[in-house]
Amino acid sequence: MEVVESKEWYMAAYAEEGVPSSDHLKIRTVTVSLAVDSIPDDHVAIQSLWISVDPYLRSRMTGAGGLSVNQFPLNQAISSYGVGKIIRSKSSRFEEGDLVICPAMPVAEYCVIPSNYVPRKIDPASGIDPVEYVAMLGIPGFAAWVGIEVLGNPKIGENVFISAAAGGVGIAAGQLAKLKGCRVIGSCGSDDKVKLLKEEFGFDDAFNYKKEPDLDAALSKYFPNGIDIYFENVGGKTLEAVLNHVNAYARIPLCGMISQYNKVWTEREGVRNLLNMVGKEVRMQGFMLRSYQDRSADFIAEMEGYLKEKKITSKHKIYKGIESFLDSFASLFSSSNIGKVVVQVEA
Repeated sequence: MEVVESKEWYMAAYAEEGVPSSDHLKIRTVTVSLAVDSIPDDHVAIQSLWISVDPYLRSRMTGAGGLSVNQFPLNQAISSYGVGKIIRSKSSRFEEGDLVICPAMPVAEYCVIPSNYVPRKIDPASGIDPVEYVAMLGIPGFAAWVGIEVLGNPKIGENVFISAAAGGVGIAAGQLAKLKGCRVIGSCGSDDKVKLLKEEFGFDDAFNYKKEPDLDAALSKYFPNGIDIYFENVGGKTLEAVLNHVNAYARIPLCGMISQYNKVWTEREGVRNLLNMVGKEVRMQGFMLRSYQDRSADFIAEMEGYLKEKKITSKHKIYKGIESFLDSFASLFSSSNIGKVVVQVEA
């Protein structure tokens, strides 16, 4: 196998607002040479196995860079966090057959990339399912860990509220907060998700926000003693309601605001009660994982331990085949998924 035909997704046009469609993201077939003499030194050829599908990718498709992230170049393959298999190596660090993690892997069936884009191998003896390296040990798990462990600084008995709690990040954040001895309540978009959060992931309670016409009243019911940590995934009206219920010195790690991603900034919902943060000395902080790479070893050690001890579990929505990437990405904005959205490249 010296040459392969590889399907890849590329950015054809930027999407300023709305969910990106086939007008913006397109798939094409390219030829990739796997001949050893065609691979540069310190490069590896990778066959993609699992591709992570995450909301943050939306911010790289606007053409504006308003969230301080690099935009995908037009007419080039987009990239995402992924797990792949080394099929050719011109690097002393890797051998053919190694399973590897790649934080910026092209959304393609095959690729040739510098070996320094590949931080580490997966130990097959760990007993951890490789898909977890794009889930609990990937972006969702790391985001949850930074938000809860580092910025949330949870204390036993504190009240934690998690929005979009049935997504990959929310499920991880809720379980981490429970392991720290907190009372955890999540909001989600269906009764089935409510049941799942309570019965499978150990949330103390959960509610379907679509059945709560008055979110402020709902939070009064579920948090009679106030909120100490709010893990923010939604933004807009949810954040505004939360600020009426925060306790003194509450912490609000801002992981994302999915309700606002597909709107131009002039149409995004404002928050009218930020003044509530002043008297209660609330700390609200946005975060990007690139700023916490120095803590990644701590995260991996802790999360691998939880997975091996079965103290944390995950759930995946798996889309089959590289062709499914656009549908899988669009599904992030439809409330149709439970857990981490992943593309299994080989259908």
